[in-house]
Amino acid sequence: MEELQRMAHQVGADLIEQDKTITAAESLTGGLFQSTLTTVPGISAVFPGGFVTYLNEAKSVLLGIPAPVINQFGVVSEEVALWMARRAREIMRTDIALSFTGVAGPAELEGNPAGTAWIGLASEQGTIAQKYRFDGDRDTVRRQCVLTAFQLVSSELGKH
Repeated sequence: MEELQRMAHQVGADLIEQDKTITAAESLTGGLFQSTLTTVPGISAVFPGGFVTYLNEAKSVLLGIPAPVINQFGVVSEEVALWMARRAREIMRTDIALSFTGVAGPAELEGNPAGTAWIGLASEQGTIAQKYRFDGDRDTVRRQCVLTAFQLVSSELGKH
């Protein structure tokens, strides 16, 4: 996990330096992004908290995602990743919000193979979501998702 910790500390320091707040709505990563982020000293200045919405019901109750959106597109979808990121940012009133949804494995979900992930990013520039396919066991997939998210935030912070 050394690379993951290194990226977390780099991104955390950049967030603090730029005074940019961040939150996350996590499903398949189960809170790993937020847990890793909170290893950074002083991160509470820019990280007010976030969401772990593992079940579909939690996505609806905590983030306000309409059940018909989840039912129509499936939880492993661009639409749900966009909703998760957008709503997390709105609810927590942060500059940046990330979302993680997909299937870590070992079985497929909604016809998507293990390792399929959507990562969303919401900021003042808008909201995007990208699909990824990671290899490995559940823990490896989850770590790859989080590492990718730190890279996305690093790129986002470089835009300013």
